[in-house]
Amino acid sequence: MDENKKLSMLEDMLDMEEGSLTVDMQLGTIEEYDSMAKLALMALMKTEFDKYITVKEINKFVTVQDVLNYME
Repeated sequence: MDENKKLSMLEDMLDMEEGSLTVDMQLGTIEEYDSMAKLALMALMKTEFDKYITVKEINKFVTVQDVLNYME
């Protein structure tokens, strides 16, 4: 899956406009990235990538690129 598709999935998950996320964005600066988004990210990782991730692991992510790297 290419980077643009992954970004699109994250934008959908966060209910953000298409093209609003960039790989270098700090997750802490994204208003929509809250505790509910982290739960949604856990579900997304499981359903789309068959990966189990914990909140502890998610809390280590700093940038959007960190999330994308985990999706590989």
